[in-house]
Amino acid sequence: MTLKQTPSQTVGPYFAYGLTPRQYGYPFTSLAEGAMAGPGTEGQRIRLQGRVFDGADQAVPDAMIELWQANAHGRYNHPADGRSDNLLDPDFRGFGRVGTDAEGTFLFDTVKPGASAEGQAPHLNLIVFMRGLLSHAYTRVYFADDAANATDTVLASVPEERRKTLIAEPEETPAGRIYRFDIRMQGADETVFFDV
Repeated sequence: MTLKQTPSQTVGPYFAYGLTPRQYGYPFTSLAEGAMAGPGTEGQRIRLQGRVFDGADQAVPDAMIELWQANAHGRYNHPADGRSDNLLDPDFRGFGRVGTDAEGTFLFDTVKPGASAEGQAPHLNLIVFMRGLLSHAYTRVYFADDAANATDTVLASVPEERRKTLIAEPEETPAGRIYRFDIRMQGADETVFFDV
């Protein structure tokens, strides 16, 4: 018997049940979900909701989105963030993962992060995995109603006419504050992606 390499695919389907099982109709959960804040998590509750569009402006129904962020105090729940002046929140993991639905929609229930470093406004780190990408795409999500955006060094490095692709717009709803953030993989309003 000759062993062959598993066919190359960007996200799945081989591991879909372990990464985003709900996206594919499996009834169990994975290690990371879209609900990032527990009942005791400190900070302002928010929902990040958006859609993923491809270069033809069609919704992407099988993308995977990962979110990594600082807590409300501006500290990451990671050993590399050793700042003792910013408190860790034991009820907040700071990491989430969801798959898009048939309309390309994703959502995360989390808290608004604090500023994680001087010269950086509160932001979310977002990673997109999807068909057709040989490597995942990194971007940031900033909040339109945050005055600190004006002094963020990363945001300032983006050409002014493209910065809007990194800004989530707030909307008050009966369920709480939602920030809307669509991801466009190509085209006129292509989201700014960063090299890591």
